[in-house]
Amino acid sequence: MDKKATAGHITALITIVIWGTTFISTKILLADFKPIEILFFRFLLGLLVLIAVYPKWLRIKDKKQELTFAAAGLCGICLYYLLENIALTYTMASNVGVIIPVAPFFTAVLSHVFLKTEEKLKAQFFVGFIVAMAGICLISFSGSELKLNPVGDILSIVAAFIWAVYSLLTRKIGSYGYNTVQTTRRIFTYGILFMLPFLFIFDFKLDMQKFVKPEYALNLIYLGLGASALCFVTWNYAVKVLGAVKTSVYIYIVPVITVVTSVIVLKEEITWMAAIGIGLTLIGLSLSESKLNFKKRGKQNEC
Repeated sequence: MDKKATAGHITALITIVIWGTTFISTKILLADFKPIEILFFRFLLGLLVLIAVYPKWLRIKDKKQELTFAAAGLCGICLYYLLENIALTYTMASNVGVIIPVAPFFTAVLSHVFLKTEEKLKAQFFVGFIVAMAGICLISFSGSELKLNPVGDILSIVAAFIWAVYSLLTRKIGSYGYNTVQTTRRIFTYGILFMLPFLFIFDFKLDMQKFVKPEYALNLIYLGLGASALCFVTWNYAVKVLGAVKTSVYIYIVPVITVVTSVIVLKEEITWMAAIGIGLTLIGLSLSESKLNFKKRGKQNEC
């Protein structure tokens, strides 16, 4: 494995570790903030940080590229998080936790169909997917019963599909050769613009007194700087280096990080089902990430 690929795997893992811990910050903020308020503030803060870090303006070469950036902002920043948050109001968090990790499967299928230079999948990828999903089911339902809710579960599936589309769009954007911070900043800008109409639909309110509380301010900073500004840069870089499919399978371990964080921070006990689930999920990830899993269809573009 070359240094560039190693860096891609490390950044993908760092991203997932941070994303897997954000539920704690979100849970704290939900005491006084609406989901749309958390979403808007975290990405607005993330955008401001990215502008401060790299203020140089990105000059787009043609309109087709601009449309790709707009589509990425719509899918990865606006629609995915809105659908996920709405799904949580209709169905159990454990259901969403199982369905969202289906995104790598959607990514693999879409990549196989639309990206001719992307990895050609073999049986080992799907074996890894099945093993990982079995582990995720054990983790998510270790302390609760499965209760299907058509509306919430369908919205979760749509959200997973939207994230897969976003992964392919960022893969395309990565091939343009622009700076990763600049491209992420532009995606954030479009995501926030597409989010504006939803602020009125979901009764968004700007109450500055909420930001005075240290616990709220610190958790918003964590979501804005860590989970948004940093993680979307590292995730987009990983997709640029590794490809959409190999990066997306790291989503499998989000439930693992969530369980481990719960034990450490919230002092929750880990059940035997969750322990077995963690093991299966990691085995599934290893299978899906194995080099034997892919057969190149032509020379992959270097970004």
